[in-house]
Amino acid sequence: MKKRTVLVGLAVVLALAGGAFATRDIWNPPAAVAQGPRPQARGVPVVTAVAEKKKVPVQVELLGTVTPIASVAVKSRLETEIIGVHFEDGAMVKQGDLLFTLDGRAIEAQVRDLEAVLISAKAQLEQNQRDLERYVELVAKNAATQVQLNNTRTQVNIWRATSSSTSAKIENLKVLLSYCTIRAPIAGRASMAAVKAGNFVRPADVAPLATIIQAAPVYVAFALPQNNLPALRQALSAETATIQAVIPGETRRASGHVSMIENSIDAGTGTVTVRATMPNADGLLWPGTLVRVMLTFREETAVVVPPTAVQMSQTGSFIFVVKNGVASVQPVKVARVMQTETVLEGGLEGGETVVTDGQLRLTNGARVAPRGSNTASGS
Repeated sequence: MKKRTVLVGLAVVLALAGGAFATRDIWNPPAAVAQGPRPQARGVPVVTAVAEKKKVPVQVELLGTVTPIASVAVKSRLETEIIGVHFEDGAMVKQGDLLFTLDGRAIEAQVRDLEAVLISAKAQLEQNQRDLERYVELVAKNAATQVQLNNTRTQVNIWRATSSSTSAKIENLKVLLSYCTIRAPIAGRASMAAVKAGNFVRPADVAPLATIIQAAPVYVAFALPQNNLPALRQALSAETATIQAVIPGETRRASGHVSMIENSIDAGTGTVTVRATMPNADGLLWPGTLVRVMLTFREETAVVVPPTAVQMSQTGSFIFVVKNGVASVQPVKVARVMQTETVLEGGLEGGETVVTDGQLRLTNGARVAPRGSNTASGS
């Protein structure tokens, strides 16, 4: 009985094995592997741009300070009281505008006193001149002595001198009286008035009554490295030098021209002070402001790329250039870096497609897949 059961089981196993072999093509088709997709190499995703050959400015960027051309500290020349302030704090004033009025009543009284003395002296002078003329005639007729004539002539000279001295004193007092009216010596912006009506002022006071700063034009002074001095001098000779001042937080720019180069270089810093004159008609530049100075020497034709395209290695600067979908390393020489562009001195001719983002995953000869880019036709 056991032997028969074993034989029956063996027969079932063989039958199942034969059925599986017969249906092998149904469960595992031979063409299934051949019909599946083949893996393909994918390019490294990068962002590209086109190197452009164009005219670019040769310039340097420096820090400068706005300084006024003229600044006047208004002070009193008299010891007296202020009786009037005639300008608003921080107002723009014109040359000759009335700023302060001082008490000049004491000087006016002295002027009137001396004017009375002058009238008396002139009257005495006229009287002695008439006496002199009479004595001249009497002496000619031997009716008066020579001593009398000489004494009368002396009196004429005395009263003439007295009249002249009194006139000079009156003129001096009138000059002092004019100091009681303080006017703006220059046009510009006035500071806050340090004193108000009722304060007593004197010439010895340290603080001025007010300060007036010329607002237009103004100077912008900056320190230029000595290696840029030859280029500046050549640009000034060729009349190609231009200058712009940029205020932090301000989109507008102020233009001007270089008006002065200091006569010596500071040996400690290796720089030379340069001063530019800015018209500042719109009042953009404020005295004392720290500005960014863009000094342009000339324009020249060069190849420019975005700053992010330039990479650094131990051997120098390089750029990944894309051609036919392959990135290759191209050594370059950087002339200078501007705000939105890097100017190249060598390495590219212009028109090449360069990688601006994604360089960290690139190697020389790697395939790339530009995305969101501005690529050349050959990429």
